[in-house]
Amino acid sequence: MMKIFDCKQVNRATIFQRGNLEDTSAVDAAVAAIIADVRERGDAAVLDYTEKFDGVRLSALAVTEDEIEEAYASCEPFFIESLEKAAENIRAFHSRQVRNSFVITGENGTVLGQRVLPIEKAGLYVPGGTASLASSVLMNAIPAKIAGVSRIVLVTPPGRDGKISAGVLAAAKIAGVTDIYKIGGAQAIAALAYGTESVPKVDKIVGPGNIYVSVAKRMVFGMVDIDMIAGPSEILVLADQTANPVHVAADLLSQAEHDRLASSVLVCDSMELAEKVAEEVERQLKLLPREEIARASIEANGKIIVAADLMEGVEIANEIAPEHLEICVDEPFVYLDAIKNAGSVFLGKNAPEALGDYLAGPNHTLPTLGTARFSSPLSVDEFVKRSSFIYYTKDALAKVRDNIVEIAAHEKLDAHARSVTIRFEE
Repeated sequence: MMKIFDCKQVNRATIFQRGNLEDTSAVDAAVAAIIADVRERGDAAVLDYTEKFDGVRLSALAVTEDEIEEAYASCEPFFIESLEKAAENIRAFHSRQVRNSFVITGENGTVLGQRVLPIEKAGLYVPGGTASLASSVLMNAIPAKIAGVSRIVLVTPPGRDGKISAGVLAAAKIAGVTDIYKIGGAQAIAALAYGTESVPKVDKIVGPGNIYVSVAKRMVFGMVDIDMIAGPSEILVLADQTANPVHVAADLLSQAEHDRLASSVLVCDSMELAEKVAEEVERQLKLLPREEIARASIEANGKIIVAADLMEGVEIANEIAPEHLEICVDEPFVYLDAIKNAGSVFLGKNAPEALGDYLAGPNHTLPTLGTARFSSPLSVDEFVKRSSFIYYTKDALAKVRDNIVEIAAHEKLDAHARSVTIRFEE
């Protein structure tokens, strides 16, 4: 049964305690060793780790065009249609994020500007394991494509038959992925960061993974850029007494089934609703094929918080800063401006989190573990870099010469000043 906390009786600090923080110390050394080995031995190391961790000895790492076409053809037509519809919505939303370069022309012929350029190669990690995430392919690859990335390199662990999920390969074809490799875990991140005989070195790595993948991304950051260190999945449902407890329970369980460390939280203004949702969660748990995972998540990290009113509920939501925030009330836009910290906000009683996961269009790669306080969902911005340019005539430089010299002298950087004044010496 989900734990219920009444804000009138329980200290806020107790309510906000997170029980799903992963301790990476036990895997740091192992991941560092894998990265070093892949740097030294390249493909040979990757093939060895694939055999060790995924139980299959591959003869080649790259997925062939024939394998992609075979997988695509094997998928149900309605599944392909659904992926295409999702891709269309994702493209429509992310196309609005494109930034333009600009130029400013000033006095005396000065020219200032900013160039927005795509990175050349992006690496996309797609998890294997208990769920095949075709949706993650679309959400990560399509913004890269829109940004103008010329090479999108997807890595994902193979099954024991040496094959990649047909759904993942179909999504990769739809999204325009250029290279696909049968690699998972820390060894895949190392291969993307440093390159091997088969796998190209990329400029940025995006996509979620397990603790080994997260630690590896942290360790290679600096050699390459990364999107974020993603924690376990989270949902916070903000509901009033008019909410349907059956729907609320289903929404909470939609995240609980992801991972034993996932966090599902209800914040409401009614003890009656809290108790009904707790009962309904228990009933629906028994119906889930992934009951064991979802139950472990609910028992360890699930909670129901009863606030005095919905505005106190909003305060609690902002403090938790959840990955997904549902506002299950009849007039959700009343509360939208008050929400300051959330990865993605789902408004009203007919916008379940799964809508955003799969089809609506906004990205589902979102900040977790409270990092929505300062970070944002994956976007086209993640796949571009910006550089500025400056042009001054001699007359324009003369007008600001003394200002530059004054600041340089204050900072005791004489060579800086001289690089300006020397241009005006006889």
